[in-house]
Amino acid sequence: MSRRALVLLAPGSEEMEVVICVDLLRRGGIEVSLAGLCDASDLVTCSKGVTIKPDIHLSEARGQFDVVVLPGGVGGTQSLARSKEVGRLLKQQEQEGRYIATLCTGPTVLKAHQIGLGKRITSHPSAKEKLHDVYDYKEDNVVIDGNVISCRGPGTAFEFALTLIEALISKDKAMDVAKAMDICTT
Repeated sequence: MSRRALVLLAPGSEEMEVVICVDLLRRGGIEVSLAGLCDASDLVTCSKGVTIKPDIHLSEARGQFDVVVLPGGVGGTQSLARSKEVGRLLKQQEQEGRYIATLCTGPTVLKAHQIGLGKRITSHPSAKEKLHDVYDYKEDNVVIDGNVISCRGPGTAFEFALTLIEALISKDKAMDVAKAMDICTT
Protein backbone atom coordinates (compact mmCIF):
# COMPACT_ATOMS: atom_id res chain seq x y z
CA MET A 1 0.00 0.00 0.00
CA SER A 2 1.40 3.36 -1.06
CA ARG A 3 1.91 5.93 1.69
CA ARG A 4 1.27 9.62 1.07
CA ALA A 5 2.70 12.72 2.73
CA LEU A 6 1.73 16.36 2.37
CA VAL A 7 4.49 18.83 3.27
CA LEU A 8 3.27 22.41 3.68
CA LEU A 9 5.33 25.35 2.41
CA ALA A 10 4.86 29.06 3.13
CA PRO A 11 7.09 32.11 2.74
CA GLY A 12 9.59 32.03 5.58
CA SER A 13 9.56 28.24 6.03
CA GLU A 14 12.85 26.72 7.15
CA GLU A 15 14.31 25.39 3.89
CA MET A 16 16.52 22.71 5.45
CA GLU A 17 13.52 21.14 7.14
CA VAL A 18 11.43 21.24 3.96
CA VAL A 19 14.09 19.76 1.69
CA ILE A 20 15.36 17.12 4.14
CA CYS A 21 11.83 15.87 4.83
CA VAL A 22 10.76 15.79 1.19
CA ASP A 23 14.02 14.12 0.11
CA LEU A 24 14.15 11.42 2.80
CA LEU A 25 10.45 10.59 2.59
CA ARG A 26 10.77 10.14 -1.18
CA ARG A 27 13.87 7.98 -0.71
CA GLY A 28 11.74 5.92 1.67
CA GLY A 29 9.19 5.28 -1.08
CA ILE A 30 6.57 7.70 0.24
CA GLU A 31 4.62 9.75 -2.30
CA VAL A 32 5.22 13.35 -1.25
CA SER A 33 3.31 16.44 -2.36
CA LEU A 34 4.86 19.79 -1.50
CA ALA A 35 1.93 22.17 -1.12
CA GLY A 36 2.29 25.94 -1.07
CA LEU A 37 -0.07 28.51 0.33
CA CYS A 38 0.59 30.64 -2.74
CA ASP A 39 0.03 29.82 -6.41
CA ALA A 40 1.85 26.60 -7.34
CA SER A 41 3.67 28.41 -10.16
CA ASP A 42 5.17 30.90 -7.68
CA LEU A 43 8.53 30.36 -6.05
CA VAL A 44 8.43 30.47 -2.26
CA THR A 45 11.23 32.34 -0.53
CA CYS A 46 12.25 30.48 2.60
CA SER A 47 13.77 31.78 5.85
CA LYS A 48 17.36 31.95 4.59
CA GLY A 49 16.52 33.24 1.10
CA VAL A 50 16.44 29.90 -0.74
CA THR A 51 13.53 29.68 -3.18
CA ILE A 52 11.50 26.49 -3.61
CA LYS A 53 8.75 25.76 -6.11
CA PRO A 54 5.82 23.84 -4.59
CA ASP A 55 4.33 20.90 -6.48
CA ILE A 56 0.78 22.13 -5.90
CA HIS A 57 -1.29 24.79 -4.16
CA LEU A 58 -2.75 23.55 -0.89
CA SER A 59 -6.27 23.75 -2.36
CA GLU A 60 -5.21 21.17 -4.97
CA ALA A 61 -4.28 18.54 -2.35
CA ARG A 62 -6.67 15.65 -2.93
CA GLY A 63 -7.41 12.49 -1.02
CA GLN A 64 -6.10 11.32 2.30
CA PHE A 65 -2.56 11.81 3.48
CA ASP A 66 -0.92 9.47 5.96
CA VAL A 67 1.00 12.44 7.35
CA VAL A 68 0.83 16.22 7.08
CA VAL A 69 4.21 17.83 7.77
CA LEU A 70 4.56 21.39 9.10
CA PRO A 71 8.10 22.75 8.77
CA GLY A 72 9.30 25.48 11.07
CA GLY A 73 10.65 28.90 10.28
CA VAL A 74 8.93 31.76 12.08
CA GLY A 75 7.55 33.46 8.96
CA GLY A 76 6.27 30.19 7.55
CA THR A 77 4.62 29.05 10.75
CA GLN A 78 2.94 32.43 11.19
CA SER A 79 1.38 32.07 7.72
CA LEU A 80 0.31 28.47 8.41
CA ALA A 81 -1.16 29.51 11.77
CA ARG A 82 -3.29 32.21 10.08
CA SER A 83 -4.56 29.93 7.30
CA LYS A 84 -8.12 28.67 7.74
CA GLU A 85 -7.43 26.09 5.04
CA VAL A 86 -4.51 24.69 7.07
CA GLY A 87 -6.73 24.65 10.17
CA ARG A 88 -9.42 22.62 8.37
CA LEU A 89 -6.83 20.18 7.03
CA LEU A 90 -5.26 19.65 10.46
CA LYS A 91 -8.63 19.19 12.19
CA GLN A 92 -9.61 16.56 9.61
CA GLN A 93 -6.24 14.83 9.94
CA GLU A 94 -6.62 14.77 13.74
CA GLN A 95 -10.25 13.55 13.67
CA GLU A 96 -9.27 10.69 11.36
CA GLY A 97 -6.31 9.70 13.54
CA ARG A 98 -3.68 10.26 10.86
CA TYR A 99 -0.23 11.65 11.59
CA ILE A 100 0.53 15.33 11.99
CA ALA A 101 4.26 16.05 12.13
CA THR A 102 5.95 19.32 13.07
CA LEU A 103 9.48 20.61 13.05
CA CYS A 104 11.06 23.52 14.92
CA THR A 105 8.41 26.23 15.51
CA GLY A 106 5.75 24.11 13.76
CA PRO A 107 3.91 23.27 16.99
CA THR A 108 2.82 26.92 17.20
CA VAL A 109 0.62 26.14 14.18
CA LEU A 110 -0.95 23.26 16.11
CA LYS A 111 -1.65 25.58 19.03
CA ALA A 112 -3.20 28.23 16.78
CA HIS A 113 -5.59 25.63 15.36
CA GLN A 114 -6.19 23.86 18.72
CA ILE A 115 -4.68 20.54 17.57
CA GLY A 116 -3.30 17.86 19.90
CA LEU A 117 -3.80 19.85 23.08
CA GLY A 118 -2.24 18.12 26.09
CA LYS A 119 0.00 15.88 23.99
CA ARG A 120 3.74 15.49 24.50
CA ILE A 121 5.66 17.65 22.01
CA THR A 122 9.00 19.32 21.44
CA SER A 123 10.03 22.33 19.42
CA HIS A 124 12.81 24.78 18.79
CA PRO A 125 13.73 26.23 22.20
CA SER A 126 12.55 29.68 21.04
CA ALA A 127 8.95 28.39 20.89
CA LYS A 128 8.90 26.62 24.27
CA GLU A 129 7.30 29.50 26.19
CA LYS A 130 4.45 29.66 23.67
CA LEU A 131 3.69 25.95 24.01
CA HIS A 132 4.27 24.65 27.53
CA ASP A 133 0.89 25.92 28.78
CA VAL A 134 -1.19 23.67 26.50
CA TYR A 135 1.22 20.80 25.74
CA ASP A 136 3.35 18.42 27.79
CA TYR A 137 6.62 19.96 26.64
CA LYS A 138 9.70 17.73 26.27
CA GLU A 139 13.31 18.55 25.38
CA ASP A 140 13.97 15.37 23.35
CA ASN A 141 15.13 15.58 19.71
CA VAL A 142 12.00 13.82 18.43
CA VAL A 143 8.79 13.19 20.37
CA ILE A 144 5.94 10.88 19.36
CA ASP A 145 2.58 11.04 21.13
CA GLY A 146 -0.07 9.08 19.30
CA ASN A 147 -0.59 10.71 15.92
CA VAL A 148 1.56 13.80 16.68
CA ILE A 149 5.29 13.70 15.92
CA SER A 150 7.53 16.70 16.62
CA CYS A 151 11.22 17.60 16.57
CA ARG A 152 13.49 20.39 17.80
CA GLY A 153 14.61 21.98 14.53
CA PRO A 154 16.90 21.85 11.50
CA GLY A 155 19.59 19.89 13.34
CA THR A 156 17.14 17.07 14.07
CA ALA A 157 15.44 17.01 10.64
CA PHE A 158 17.21 13.82 9.50
CA GLU A 159 16.24 11.95 12.67
CA PHE A 160 12.69 13.31 12.33
CA ALA A 161 12.31 12.23 8.68
CA LEU A 162 13.64 8.76 9.48
CA THR A 163 11.13 8.55 12.35
CA LEU A 164 8.35 9.35 9.87
CA ILE A 165 9.56 6.61 7.53
CA GLU A 166 9.60 4.16 10.43
CA ALA A 167 6.08 5.19 11.50
CA LEU A 168 4.64 4.99 7.98
CA ILE A 169 6.53 2.01 6.57
CA SER A 170 8.95 0.19 8.88
CA LYS A 171 12.07 0.48 10.98
CA ASP A 172 13.93 -1.61 8.39
CA LYS A 173 13.05 0.86 5.63
CA ALA A 174 14.18 3.80 7.77
CA MET A 175 17.46 2.01 8.48
CA ASP A 176 17.94 1.27 4.76
CA VAL A 177 17.48 4.96 3.91
CA ALA A 178 19.85 6.00 6.70
CA LYS A 179 22.49 3.50 5.58
CA ALA A 180 22.26 4.55 1.92
CA MET A 181 22.82 8.17 2.97
CA ASP A 182 25.55 7.33 5.50
CA ILE A 183 23.50 8.78 8.35
CA CYS A 184 24.69 7.65 11.78
CA THR A 185 21.75 6.20 13.73
CA THR A 186 23.42 5.11 16.97
